[in-house]
Amino acid sequence: MKTMAKTKVTGATSRLKQDYLRLKKDPVPYVTAEPVPSNILEWHYVVKGPEKSPYEGGYYHGKIIFPREFPFKPPSIFMITPNGRFRTNTRLCLSITDFHPDTWNPAWSISTILTGLLSFMLEKTPTFGSIQTSDYQKRCFAAESLEINLKNKMFCELFPEYVEEIEKQLKERQEALLQSDNPSNPSDAEVTEQSNLYTVLTNLLLVVGFVFLAYMVKYVLASISND
Repeated sequence: MKTMAKTKVTGATSRLKQDYLRLKKDPVPYVTAEPVPSNILEWHYVVKGPEKSPYEGGYYHGKIIFPREFPFKPPSIFMITPNGRFRTNTRLCLSITDFHPDTWNPAWSISTILTGLLSFMLEKTPTFGSIQTSDYQKRCFAAESLEINLKNKMFCELFPEYVEEIEKQLKERQEALLQSDNPSNPSDAEVTEQSNLYTVLTNLLLVVGFVFLAYMVKYVLASISND
């Protein structure tokens, strides 16, 4: 039994390594995945919210647990970051997960799994592990996901490039808030508007000055003429 178990783990390891190389060569749009260094049967993924979707701007962290019998048995998929679509830390019921071993195809790769997960996330079809929320609530989760992920040790270890992106976004957000709370530090648009107003007033005063000067000259000439 031990020998068979070892063979199955070796087979799963070999397949997962092949899938990893393919994934690096041909990445799945909006989804990044990395295996845990100490356990290749546990992978973590990040869905970067697609543009023009309720998830835009969000980073959604989750994990995939592969069985020792992979690819002959499907994995379990969990979402860790609150997102408004899936319950957190709950096995998701999808055709590509162990909820439906009868629909699983051993030819499916990690890329297939990640593509299917993203597709289902963008849908509104209910299933076990999913929740129904408004687009507004999803956008709120997208904003909250930034700080939430920075508190997750595994996220920070496996996805340093996303950590850098998030920290940059949070810094820009903080600077924007400080600027809006500090009226003594006007924006470029306000500076331009004030400059234009100043120019208009200056020109107006010059015109008024010339008109007054012309009137005075005319008055003086008229007085001399009368004398």
